Parts: sequence; C-alpha cells; structure tokens
Amino acid sequence: MATDADADVEAGAVDTDAVDLVGDEDAANLARAALFAALVGGFAYVSFPNPLSPGVPVTLQVLGVFLAGIMLGPVWGAAALSLYLGAGAAGLPVFAGGSAGIGPLFGPTGGYLWSYPLAAGLIGLGVHGLDGLRDPSDASLARLVGAMIVGTVVVYALGIAGYYLVADVGLLEAVVGAAAAFVPVEAVKIAAAVGIVRSDAVTAG
Repeated sequence: MATDADADVEAGAVDTDAVDLVGDEDAANLARAALFAALVGGFAYVSFPNPLSPGVPVTLQVLGVFLAGIMLGPVWGAAALSLYLGAGAAGLPVFAGGSAGIGPLFGPTGGYLWSYPLAAGLIGLGVHGLDGLRDPSDASLARLVGAMIVGTVVVYALGIAGYYLVADVGLLEAVVGAAAAFVPVEAVKIAAAVGIVRSDAVTAG
C-alpha cells in the first residue's frame, strides 16, 4: 500500500529527473556553441588579401556565422559567436590571421567582429522562427538564403561603420573597400552553407 511518503519520494524523483534533463540539454547546447565558436576561430586562419581592399582580408569567418545561426538557432547561435569574441578578447588567437586581444575588436575590422553574434542570431531567427528549433534541412531554399542575406547585410553594415570610423576614410571608400569588394565572396559562402545543410540532409536520409 502506497503511503504519502512514497508519493513524495516519487514526486521528488520526477522533479530531479526534470532538472537533470534541463541541465543535460543546456550542457549539450553549450558544447555545441563552443564547437561552433572553435569552428569560426579555425575559419579565421583561412585568410588572404583582397586586391580590391588591401586593408580588409578575406576569411571564412562569415561562413561560420552562417552555419552557427542555421544549426543552433537564434539564442545559441548568438551565444556561440559571443563565446568566440570572448575567447579572442581573452587572448586566444582566433581572430583573422591568428590575432587576439581587444585590439582587433577596436581596429579597422572590429565592426565585423561585433556584428557576428547579432548576425548569427538573426539568421537563426530567420531559419527557425519563434516556435522552437526545426531541422535546418527542412527550411526552404528561399528561407535559408534570405536569412543569410539579412545576416550579411548586418555584418557589412557594422563592418562599414567600423572601417569608416577607425580607418579614417571617406564613406564611399569605406563602402567599396569594406563591403562591395567582398560581395562575390559572400555569395560563394552562402552557396557553400546551403550545400553543407543540404548534404547533411542527404547523409541523414
């Protein structure tokens, strides 16, 4: 015969299990965010000069921003890029060309770095919406590309602003040197991100 004490024990076990599940989910999300932060840091090493804009190198970091937003959603995508910025500011060599510290955050390309968490969050919101995370491979091509275009606009809007303020150039020169010269490269990154998401869907199927 069950007693009130037994019922209390069972209820306590349910509550503990619920807490454990929430904790496990948060830990898993944090691990994924750290993984994508490391991915963006790795992409930063793929850097080469743009002949149309010698002061701003071409890197694959924005591809990592795209993937973080698409795969992790708005909250954890933004968290991943915040972890990335924090790691770089703390001295880990994860910024373009292996640079680190707070200097890059306030240099000519600092606007790009500050834009990454916001861009990842907006991309995640565009792909997943407000109703919880979906399988990214289920998102339509238009939704994926549209979300990344919005993210790209944010990245380059802040990138232009930072370059204009820090590099002491005119606004037109900032637009050309910090954005227009990179449009073809970003189109390739968007196509690559779509290919990665779609290839994951094929593999899973």
